[in-house]
Amino acid sequence: MDSTGPTLYKLMTSFYWAGLAALIWGFVPLLEKLGLAKASALAGLFYRSLGVLLGLVLLLPFMVKPSEIKSVGAKPMVLLILAGFMASILGQICFYNALKSGDISRIVPISGSYPFLTFLIGIIILGEAWTPVKFVGVILIVAGIWILKIG
Repeated sequence: MDSTGPTLYKLMTSFYWAGLAALIWGFVPLLEKLGLAKASALAGLFYRSLGVLLGLVLLLPFMVKPSEIKSVGAKPMVLLILAGFMASILGQICFYNALKSGDISRIVPISGSYPFLTFLIGIIILGEAWTPVKFVGVILIVAGIWILKIG
């Protein structure tokens, strides 16, 4: 197929990308739980971050053009750096402490309830539409968290 034709990257819809992310993120906590058996949460975070750094070093030259990096403005750059710090450092420290001391089958769904918070933020701050389908989804998330908490 020529370079103008469809590629896997172009054929993947947001649904398939999200599904692939869920598959990867569903498996990773098992590796983290096993890795934390003889490591502190901070030592675990250090080694996980080395994995991210290795991934960046190996993949960045093939995935991102220098012009794309330069085209990001100051505000988006600061927001993305802040997001990376909050998710990959602060959130991961909390997650690793929970994972080290709790059951993976309870910790991962509870810590993965962030879609509920994102739902509220999307409506309140971004003015996104509030629909009955979204509301039912949020009720299911909250019910699942509550069931895991009491179980």
